[in-house]
Amino acid sequence: MTTEISTPLLIDGQERAASATFPVYDPAANGTVIGHAAAASADDALDAVAAANQAWPAWAALSAAERTAICLKALEGLDEDADERAEILSRENGKVRFEAAIDLMVFAGRFHQAAQYAPELDQAEHIAGPPFDTTITKLPAGVVTIIYPFNWPLAILAASLPAALMAGNAVIVKPPPTTPLSSVRTLQHLMPKLPPGVLNVVTGADEVVGPIVVGDPRVRHVCFTGSVGGGRRIMSMAAPNLTNVTLELGGNDPAIVLDDATLDEAAFAKMSGATFMTTGQVCMALKRLYVPRGRYDEVVDGLRATLENAVVGPGLDPATTFGPLNTARQRDYVAGLTEQAEAAGAEVLTFGEYTVDAASGNYLLPSLVLNPAADLGIVAEEQFGPALPVIPYDTEEEAVALANSTWSGLCSSVWSADTEHGMKIARQLRTGVTFFNNHNATAVDERAPFGGFNQSGIGRELGREGMRDFTETHVMAVPSQEG
Repeated sequence: MTTEISTPLLIDGQERAASATFPVYDPAANGTVIGHAAAASADDALDAVAAANQAWPAWAALSAAERTAICLKALEGLDEDADERAEILSRENGKVRFEAAIDLMVFAGRFHQAAQYAPELDQAEHIAGPPFDTTITKLPAGVVTIIYPFNWPLAILAASLPAALMAGNAVIVKPPPTTPLSSVRTLQHLMPKLPPGVLNVVTGADEVVGPIVVGDPRVRHVCFTGSVGGGRRIMSMAAPNLTNVTLELGGNDPAIVLDDATLDEAAFAKMSGATFMTTGQVCMALKRLYVPRGRYDEVVDGLRATLENAVVGPGLDPATTFGPLNTARQRDYVAGLTEQAEAAGAEVLTFGEYTVDAASGNYLLPSLVLNPAADLGIVAEEQFGPALPVIPYDTEEEAVALANSTWSGLCSSVWSADTEHGMKIARQLRTGVTFFNNHNATAVDERAPFGGFNQSGIGRELGREGMRDFTETHVMAVPSQEG
């Protein structure tokens, strides 16, 4: 694919050209524009809110089972241009081609997963009297805005979009500015098969669109995935109207290797994949590795073996195992963290080779940072890139304390040959999810709620709990007839 891609706004069941567009760049080739997306104006954003507000009562009046059937029907034919959309995603994001294909598959899969729970919303709960005969139902929130990031855009969008729609809400989708094209192309398939106004998509500048699609009083729920700073801005815009928010704000995920862990080739492959998926740009990636001092060299050598043949280059090159980071700013940030650690005395091991000039895109070789101090950025902050601090510990109590001593609380993992022992440690970790002998997106149980503690977020997505997060509880109490 060599032609530039152009995408419109999707408002009230219609494709709309904006008065301006903005360029989308290829992170693998500096300055190369791969397409243009419509730049929504404030009036466009207001029209999207108005369309959603007009559409949701009729959509909400359908049963959850009816809405679910319509949503699943809207997926039909979605795979017809999957190869083209995967290529677009790889070009705008930088990720390797097979990851882009998986991203698209997860999008559809999460609709089917949500469909298992949506019909439960049609079932009222009853509490018999006396003194009251009470009925408890779940009603749609109303207009919902979903804002999501660049790294796994379609998969992350689908952590909330199916639930929001099937629960009876009308939705405004705000795609990420650096990777909007594949999202719009995908949602262009769905929108015409839903009632007008039920699904709206506005691309454009956050500072233009955000205050409206978050701050308009007609918006009753905002679901945001992104940085902690971004979450704070969303909360501040939602606060005047007391709009509900679901926030997934990333994490600084710890993994604790216990002394009894089985550390074979398969374990190291999982550990490395959990760290370096999407060139480390995953919110639930393994980002701090705590290892018993007596097994430290073994772990470093095991990870070294997984990285020695790393190939860093364009995501569409079949030989590439690490694509570029999505932005030059993020590349420079991660490089700065490793440079700071090295200057402070930590050993930094760098692996692999570039297939192109490293300066031609946002490229960075993967690295291990050995025994950095706890107050260095590589340990204390979320690096969101291909660099992993490996830190020795002496006691399990120390490891748990180090793992929990952070601003975040999204995911964690415990690696042990003894499930009972490992779960004892897992119960002490203050994170929304704790994996066992695994980590990252490949270990997520889609039936379970997902979200974080502390500054990693508010609320939950996925599963039954994620579905209900897009509803309000309605209680109706009638005086019971006492005999």
